[in-house]
This record gives sequence, structure tokens and C-alpha cells, in this order.
Amino acid sequence: MSTNFLHLAVTDSVRQAQEHYYGNPHPVADATGPDELTPEEVDFIQTRDSFYVATINQNGWPYIQHRGGRVGFLRVLDSHTLAFADYRGNRQMLSTGNLAANERVAFFLMDYPRRTRLKILGHARVEDARQHPELVEQLADADARPIVERLFLVKVVAFDWNCPKYITPRYTAAEIEQIVAPLKQRIAELERGG
Repeated sequence: MSTNFLHLAVTDSVRQAQEHYYGNPHPVADATGPDELTPEEVDFIQTRDSFYVATINQNGWPYIQHRGGRVGFLRVLDSHTLAFADYRGNRQMLSTGNLAANERVAFFLMDYPRRTRLKILGHARVEDARQHPELVEQLADADARPIVERLFLVKVVAFDWNCPKYITPRYTAAEIEQIVAPLKQRIAELERGG
């Protein structure tokens, strides 16, 4: 169960905003320590093919980046640890540089068709892939290993599920193909006179 997210996210200024707009602050339960990922979160994480990651730079500005890959590229190593292989890219190194100065990170994982989102807060470290070939082997598919440059390891501190209220369903090409396959089959049957 998640108890730590709101404990970390709801600050005095957040409480003041809640009181201003709603009359009183939203009650927040005391945290008992880092949230532990349950099988529900693990399954959700391991079935994502992308997520958004936020870091903070040395000037205090947030930076959000999209990460994508094959389903399951974001790995759950245990109930408190996430990891993923980071590939050669545009060479800006914004997230990597930000994490060298401030290890706090936020992940935003979406399931658009089911209108579900999971937010994760944690502490991340970046390791040079050349110094950890055993982790590269664990975190990257064989065909991608030659382009792995870094490994991100994240200690989960808190997570929270959001409501689906304003999530517009979006579908991948593969999901659309799966949805319309029965319709295509029926159209083919009708064209054959069936």
C-alpha cells in the first residue's frame, strides 16, 4: 500500500492551496517508510513500453524526458528497486547530468487504453555500462547491448495511482490492429458471402 507519496508531496504551500480552494487541507496519513511495490505495481511497470522521467537541474528547473523501448524494458529488481538500460542518443545528457547533482527522480507511467497512471518518486543513480557488463546483460536484450551506455538504478521511495478522470484513451498501432482484427475477419466473411 502506498502511504509515503502524499506524505512527501503535500507541503505547507500545497496545504495552503488546498485550504484556499476547498476550505481545508486533504488529510495525509503518517508515512511508515518507503512504499513497497506490490504485485499490482510490478505487473503494471513490467507491461509498459514507455514512461516519463523527471529530474531537477542545478538551477532548480525541472526536466522531463520520455523513455521508450520494448515492453518490460523498465525492470523491477525487487520491491524497492527499478532499473533500465539507457542507450546511445542525442548526447545532451540532461537527465544523467541532473542526477549527478540531485538524485531525486519522478516517474510517470501511463496506460492510455485503460486510462491508468502510476507516479513513482525515488532516488536514482547512473552507472557507466562499461563498468557493469553483468547489469547490461540483465537489463538489455542481446541485440541492444552494444548501444547501452548507461544504467539507471532507482530506489523507490513512494508511489501513487491517479484517477482516470481526464486521461484520453490512446492506442498503439498493435493495439488498434488487435481491436479491428475481428472486424476485418467479419468483413472478409461477408465479402465471401458468409
